[in-house]
Amino acid sequence: MTNNNTKIKQNKSLVIVIAAIAATGGLLFGFDTGVISGAIPFFKDFWALTDKQVEWIATAGLIGAIIGAAFSGRITDLIGRKKVIIAAAVIFGIGALWTGWADTPTSLFAGRLFLGLAIGVSSYAVPMYIAEISPTKQRGALVSAFQLLITIGILVSYLSDLGFADENDMESWRPMFLVGVIPAIILFIGMFTLPETPRFLIGKGREEQGRRILKRLEEPELVEPAIDKMKKEIALDAEAGKSWKDIFAPWLRTPLFIAIGIMFVQQFVGINTVIYYSPVIFENAGFASKTAAIAASVSVGAVNVLFTIVAMTVIDRVGRRKLYFIGTAGIAFALVALAISFAFQESLGDMAKWFTVGFVLLYIIFFAVSLGPLGWLIISEIFPLKLRGVGMSIGALSNWLFNAIVTFTFLSLINFLTATGAFLLYAVVGVVGLIWGYRYIPETKGITLEEIEEHWRKGTKPIDIK
Repeated sequence: MTNNNTKIKQNKSLVIVIAAIAATGGLLFGFDTGVISGAIPFFKDFWALTDKQVEWIATAGLIGAIIGAAFSGRITDLIGRKKVIIAAAVIFGIGALWTGWADTPTSLFAGRLFLGLAIGVSSYAVPMYIAEISPTKQRGALVSAFQLLITIGILVSYLSDLGFADENDMESWRPMFLVGVIPAIILFIGMFTLPETPRFLIGKGREEQGRRILKRLEEPELVEPAIDKMKKEIALDAEAGKSWKDIFAPWLRTPLFIAIGIMFVQQFVGINTVIYYSPVIFENAGFASKTAAIAASVSVGAVNVLFTIVAMTVIDRVGRRKLYFIGTAGIAFALVALAISFAFQESLGDMAKWFTVGFVLLYIIFFAVSLGPLGWLIISEIFPLKLRGVGMSIGALSNWLFNAIVTFTFLSLINFLTATGAFLLYAVVGVVGLIWGYRYIPETKGITLEEIEEHWRKGTKPIDIK
């Protein structure tokens, strides 16, 4: 018994190390998502750009992410999760150099577009890799490590922005982008030391290699049952054929709708308006300088990290559905409060900017414990092995498409509806998300990936999965 317990502890330690290295892809995702926030005020003045030009540059990375998510899903299923993540690390590194050395707004746009390819690929390849390498009982927490590293990456980007921000140097945005080379190198080197996932290897007929890796990762008594389930799933998939069009089969329509739906709610409550434009929001709320607005944004990044850690500690105990409803309800409330704060900005005077910071932080807290980690976790769980790459790429594609729409319209929306109207609109999406989620968010806590597939094949409703 002692040897068995020691073996389990060793397995858990190894899994944590593997997940931590792979999740560096999430840190790069977060860094390259958040770094634009502090850079905007400087390159906008440096090139005397309009709001629409700024929106195009901010959205460029998202357009690239859409392309990456759309065209790399099948490649991940063909050549493996590991190789795709290594390729993403190379793109991250080149993109960081390109954007930091951009000599025109067009070049910066192109660099952000290129960088977005890696963001799109990593947004599904990394959580898929972690989900398939993780023991069933720890899968939720370990996949959530991806979201944690995203939030840490955002915080690092805010701190980098603050460190390099110089009101007397409008080119201080350049080193903000260049810092991204460092985590790209770490991910590139680290992924070469990691194994491919057992599920991918067994799916390619390399059963013994998959078994050896699974024995190092899973609890001993669960290894053979897990392999048996994978083989049965692979046999069923072989009978059904291998076309990517299978993702639209009747029995998979519900998980596909869930993947697209949860990403719609995640993005259209306006999360990336805060991530990309927080200094702009805080300047509108009354902060006098670019540096002060960026400093206020650091608190957003810090709270995001802290409460993502909270989510990781409870997600496999509280469950997906409860966190979804608690978080989405809190997001809607915080958005309404934020809208009211902007509506009464004149009468609140200097206090308005602190109310704005407070309600933005409240919003981030509820997002970090719910929609942030749940979006990526759920899409990594609900698709069968053969189509997991395609399914997750559709989920990621949806995320980036919705993200791009929100990002590209935010400044224009503020000009048209005012900040009050914009945040009220996002709050309405939160309420709609609560209604939709009651019927479609499944409780996947403690259920193996193979058992989830069996539920879909039987026609089980999401609300009845237990």
